[in-house]
Amino acid sequence: MEIEKTSIKQLFQEMTGGNAVEVVQGIVKSENPIKIQIINDEKLVVGENITYIPRHLTDYKTVIDIVQKDGSVDSKTKKDGSHSHSGVHGQTSATPHSHALETFHIYSVEMTVYNALKVGEKVHILSFNQGKQYYVLDRVEL
Repeated sequence: MEIEKTSIKQLFQEMTGGNAVEVVQGIVKSENPIKIQIINDEKLVVGENITYIPRHLTDYKTVIDIVQKDGSVDSKTKKDGSHSHSGVHGQTSATPHSHALETFHIYSVEMTVYNALKVGEKVHILSFNQGKQYYVLDRVEL
């Protein structure tokens, strides 16, 4: 009968063949190249050559769709208000004003997510392969 895994640590130990896996905390000391000082070991600073940073902790581009649902979108006119309306009796408006949009869709646009680690941030790190490799799990909220 297989014993159920009850912790992330147990899962990683199984994946790494029983080698010691440890979750430690660090503080980002440098962004480029990445350098993270391990808390409680001021001599241990891990660098980019042995540290894996997951995509969600980097600046990255992704493709998204933006579709208005229950919210609302307003569109402001130019500062000088210059545009025309073909309204009742051909009236136009040169006064800055807003337009409430009934629908709003943008499909397949590229968006940049700025989420790279910053100097001073505290992170949880997975140490494995006898401390020869590190994987940054996530930021630690202060």
